[in-house]
Amino acid sequence: MMSMRVPCLKLSTFLSASDGINPNMAKKSMVLRDEKRAKLVQRYAKKRQELKAIIASPKSRAEDKQTAQEKLQSLPRDSSPSRMRSRCAITGRSRGYYQKFGLSRTKLRELTLEGNIPGMRKASW
Repeated sequence: MMSMRVPCLKLSTFLSASDGINPNMAKKSMVLRDEKRAKLVQRYAKKRQELKAIIASPKSRAEDKQTAQEKLQSLPRDSSPSRMRSRCAITGRSRGYYQKFGLSRTKLRELTLEGNIPGMRKASW
């Protein structure tokens, strides 16, 4: 006996506005994780900057550079700004993010079509 494959339907076809679930919304845990990272980055920013200055300085001794590098490595991993993810201000979506607007491509398109972004409109040629 062979099993039949059923085509997968989009989640949005099953959800309505009354369900309170936005299919374009990012997972809350991921958004909260990024907020936690932002707090850590802010907390350790000064210390990271001082240690990096010691490492980059040509006047520092090799021993000082090595200890500074070890201290930098001992800081929490999430305190590095490069681990933060840019997210849409409305949905929290991390992919397709436009830095200039702080929005994901889907929300940018919706707001543009509604005329809520001044000076921006759908292209036509």
